[in-house]
Amino acid sequence: MKICMIGSGYVGLVSGSCFSDLGNNVICVDNNLNKINNLKNGVIPIYEPGLKELILRNVKQKRLYFTTDISKSIQKSDIIFICVGTPTNKKTNEADLKYVYQVVKDIKKNLNKYKIIVTKSTVPVTTGDKIEKLLKTKNNEKLFNVVSNPEFLREGEAIRDFMFPDRVIVGTKNNKANNILKNLYSPITKKKGIYFNTSRRAAEIIKYAANAFLATKITFINEISNLCEKLKVDITDVSLGIGTDERIGARFLRAGPGYGGSCFPKDTRALISTSKKFKTDLSIVKSTIYSNETRYKYLLNKIKIILNNNFKNKKITFLGVTFKAGTDDMRDSASLKLIPYLIKKGAKISYYEPTGIKKSFDEKKVNYFNNIKDACKGCDLIIIHTEWNEFKQLNFNKLANNRKLKIYDLRNLYSPSKMKVKNIEYYSIGR
Repeated sequence: MKICMIGSGYVGLVSGSCFSDLGNNVICVDNNLNKINNLKNGVIPIYEPGLKELILRNVKQKRLYFTTDISKSIQKSDIIFICVGTPTNKKTNEADLKYVYQVVKDIKKNLNKYKIIVTKSTVPVTTGDKIEKLLKTKNNEKLFNVVSNPEFLREGEAIRDFMFPDRVIVGTKNNKANNILKNLYSPITKKKGIYFNTSRRAAEIIKYAANAFLATKITFINEISNLCEKLKVDITDVSLGIGTDERIGARFLRAGPGYGGSCFPKDTRALISTSKKFKTDLSIVKSTIYSNETRYKYLLNKIKIILNNNFKNKKITFLGVTFKAGTDDMRDSASLKLIPYLIKKGAKISYYEPTGIKKSFDEKKVNYFNNIKDACKGCDLIIIHTEWNEFKQLNFNKLANNRKLKIYDLRNLYSPSKMKVKNIEYYSIGR
């Protein structure tokens, strides 16, 4: 099939590359000329395991193309996926749909034959209705169908999630559009997952409901971990004890610094904004947002205790600063709140991050090291912030050069009893 992915960010790039790997001809469009030129030269704008190899293979096979020419791309294609960003409007907390509607204008100008218009961007319920209304004229009613097809890609696991999905959600009640998309997805739904056809509005809200529920699970186990610390109970035992209940499930029950990234913070806020418009109270989601946004205060208080309320000139090293392992995404990462506070209190901050230096931090105030040993040299406290594999088997005594070392493990990667044997002052979450 001839496919056009409008927006070559995380969703568009991963989805487009995977579609091309399934044998389709895919054009990835973006208005960022520098990004497109880089992609043509094999330079990938995001960190995602396996993506570069996937792109290079399909470009070589002439199934995957990159361009800034949106008009020609739309005209050549049968299925148009809208994959542009829907960031949070900081004033209203609503999803900002200006990029979506700009794309709709471009599509309307280039409807030269029947096309399926698919929103893969995360958009509030009823957005599909508005897109349909904007596109429709007296002469083009039979030239398009607007469909909702939300993505469920985890950063760091995106290619696997696309190729082996739990489910593919397609929101349309038009038989023609549904049959075409069912055929498009058949190579992956035959292997694993369910193809679920529903209404467009239901598909739109499924995405928000799923993310809000997962965000709630993360926040719930973090709050329970706070209680576990008071009771001297191991949160990992509690997570296992409730996670083995099939009604609950074990995934997203790992205590940590809180959720972040491109989806959960943005989508929970947007869901609350939608609920206000339809005069519905989502008190659980509101509480989830509040608890996650204030999670850093609990962590800072623990750091304060570890350092005996003495931050001045203390050397603190962060191992990892992204919101989770497997990605270079810094959006809503706990480190963005922890590090500035510690600097303000007089601490000297260093960090090592496998995906490289981050522009999120002031280089004059935060030192980046390209290896763990140098980052930890002479430090008073190591904070394991991100659960990268290379942080799971460290020899801390060697890193400390026989100095008394303190470790605050925000991911519970190590055993407290083993750390005690090694004479390391070790702190973790909910244990």
